[in-house]
Amino acid sequence: PGDPEAGELGLAAVPGRQAAFRQGLEAAVHYARAVGCPRIHVMAGRVPLGTDRAAVAGEMETTFIENLRYTADLLSQEDMIGLLEPINNRITDPRYYLNTPHQAAAILEKVGRPNLKLQLDLFHCQIMDGNLSRNLETYFPLIGHIQIAQVPGRHEPDSPGELNFPYIFELLESLGYTGYVGCEYAPKGDTLEGLGWLRSYWESRGLQHGGTSKAAK
Repeated sequence: PGDPEAGELGLAAVPGRQAAFRQGLEAAVHYARAVGCPRIHVMAGRVPLGTDRAAVAGEMETTFIENLRYTADLLSQEDMIGLLEPINNRITDPRYYLNTPHQAAAILEKVGRPNLKLQLDLFHCQIMDGNLSRNLETYFPLIGHIQIAQVPGRHEPDSPGELNFPYIFELLESLGYTGYVGCEYAPKGDTLEGLGWLRSYWESRGLQHGGTSKAAK
């Protein structure tokens, strides 16, 4: 993430911070190797303070692509995947560089490395673009990780909000998604009580708590 005290939130697309980015990436790989985690979120970073987004967009994209190619080469030696997550700039972070799956997909195409994927957080995607069904279908081949939270409160999936998560989960199943779904939300109260939505979902699918089939038992 760079130096949070200096207002940084990632370095991969920030001009002039390439050396610090590589140092941070090597540290992330060290930790990922130790805990057996095969995926690393490569954070793009923020548009520098005092600069116009449009004016620096080209230089930031060039920096991002250069750093992503370096990342892909390093991660390929570890059999790891690098993930790009668009973060909305309407609510969460007005200065974040990477904002939409369309932007991320275009950059992934330019980089052209199979071990770099899209980390699609449906909270950010809904705020920036909506059209979740079509976006999931369109970008499914690029997706390496999914994250969820209700919109706009960023709480549990069954809290009041815009998104119909039972439908979304069934869509992911129908598309053949077999990866993890990260619960990137802030519980409204107690964390364990807040997981009632997951127990209800398992039961609706004929599963025991823990995701195992009743029929299998």
